[in-house]
Amino acid sequence: MEEDVIRAEKLNKVFSIKGKKPLTALNGLSLSVKKGELTAVIGPDGAGKTTLMRLIAGLMNPTSGSLTVLGMDSVKDAEEIQSRISYMPQKFGLYEDLTVQENLDLYADLHGVPQEKRPERFGKLLDMMGLAPFTGRFAGKLSGGMKQKLGLACTLVRSPDLLLLDEPTVGVDPLSRRELWKILKTFVKEEHLSIFVSTAYMNEAEMCSHVFVLHKGNLLADGTPEDLCRIADGRCYNVLPEEGVPTRILQAHLIDETKLIVDAVPRGGTVHFIMEKGVDEIPYLKRHHLEPTPVPAKLEDGFMTLLRKAEGHEAPPEEAEDVLDRGGRPSSEVNIVVKNLVKKFGDFTAVSNTSFEVHKGEIFGLLGPNGAGKTTTFKMLCGLLPETSGFLSVAGVDLRKARTQARANIGYVAQKFSLYSHMSVLDNLKFFGGIYGVPKGRLSERIRELCQEFDLEDVLDRLAEDLPGGYKQRLSMAAALLHEPQILFLDEPTSGIDPLARRNFWRRITTLAARGTTIIITTHFMEEAEYCDRFMIQDNGILLAIGSPSEIREELGQPGADMDRIFIEIVERSRKEGEKS
Repeated sequence: MEEDVIRAEKLNKVFSIKGKKPLTALNGLSLSVKKGELTAVIGPDGAGKTTLMRLIAGLMNPTSGSLTVLGMDSVKDAEEIQSRISYMPQKFGLYEDLTVQENLDLYADLHGVPQEKRPERFGKLLDMMGLAPFTGRFAGKLSGGMKQKLGLACTLVRSPDLLLLDEPTVGVDPLSRRELWKILKTFVKEEHLSIFVSTAYMNEAEMCSHVFVLHKGNLLADGTPEDLCRIADGRCYNVLPEEGVPTRILQAHLIDETKLIVDAVPRGGTVHFIMEKGVDEIPYLKRHHLEPTPVPAKLEDGFMTLLRKAEGHEAPPEEAEDVLDRGGRPSSEVNIVVKNLVKKFGDFTAVSNTSFEVHKGEIFGLLGPNGAGKTTTFKMLCGLLPETSGFLSVAGVDLRKARTQARANIGYVAQKFSLYSHMSVLDNLKFFGGIYGVPKGRLSERIRELCQEFDLEDVLDRLAEDLPGGYKQRLSMAAALLHEPQILFLDEPTSGIDPLARRNFWRRITTLAARGTTIIITTHFMEEAEYCDRFMIQDNGILLAIGSPSEIREELGQPGADMDRIFIEIVERSRKEGEKS
């Protein structure tokens, strides 16, 4: 059909891996994408989303089946297709040592954009992306959100018939994400552009006309966002925890009821959960006399219902009956002290006079837009970056005087997978155990404990590079915990992983905190602030807000607001006040 910009019929893609059984990335996939619409594909790690994108872009050939793009055969007409589409992969190739303008010029040259058409096109793109004042800035000096917008501008230097975007907002803050999606919707409306996008954010998928759900190369479901919401109709509830009980503790109790509960997640100061059909008695809620309230289903509820059906539940962690209730609140013991912290890079102040404390067993979040100073703060707390002035004490050790001693008490999980890709899971754990100085007699026992806790027993012989994203993250966590640190630093640990993997990750973090480990985390998934005992929001190096989720909602007079909204309001309010002064 002319109206279909993409049409797949029984599409298969199998990868041959030397010495291993073939990997089926797409399995008999049939779908069609309409012209002039914003269409999303969602699914967990290993679903086949990126493989599908690369096939559509003509960067690889299918094993069997047929794929037409803009009415042309994806294999025979690959060059013609590529001349009419634009594709922005997850790692888009900006030239960091070129300016914004030079990047645009280079991509215009590559795409053969005539000189006379460039001023008007560049002007529109720079204006829409908010990059007009920064044309002379090097791409490497842009914040993460601005880099993504420049990547999109470079992708759109010509007006394509089809735009492919592979997770364009991973690692981007809510403010920049909102701006990016506003731009996409404008292009659909004004230029009737057809956009096919993969995303890990369900609220982004909700903005699309049609959504495809992939799982292990199969199409689980597709339809409008409203169609996918209906999958969980009549099964969604919100429940308030008892006074003084963190929402993550209630969520953990509910999510462990694997026969009764499909999904549970902290949301808006409550715990939102989906029941299995026909179940109306949940032991924990009855025991604590908690009354759930029925609420409408969201797209994420339909997605989680489909995934749980396809994947089943992970077994809940084995732990003492009362570990969650015992460890639900941080202790009075202070693990981290920050006083008047300042970090300057030449004339630029990245962190300005920041003070706070973090308690033992507390989950403490560092939030802020791209370029806000949170990563700089994070690195100073870890001992990876010296402060310009101020005082920092971690696990009772003054970082200025005894940085090495302080590091012995901390574990660190980097934003980008930082283990050894060409080593097996077991060899990575042995290597990092040696680096952390874990005694040999204790190391094998510790590896066994962590492999059981993080479900790594079945992948011990696999190379780290061959693991799906969720497993890589588990391996990073296990390696960081080998020496049983008092404090665990997590730098955007859930960036780019799907909601199911995020639930499993946070269930483990809840247990760690309950056992007394202090957790410091940076994240761009604002919903994850709900798991924190307290969090702080920074922008332009300045501390804007600090407190528990309920305290910050109360301060803004928005008791049930979601964290994206809270975050955007605090940052925008501060920026407006800054403009006035």
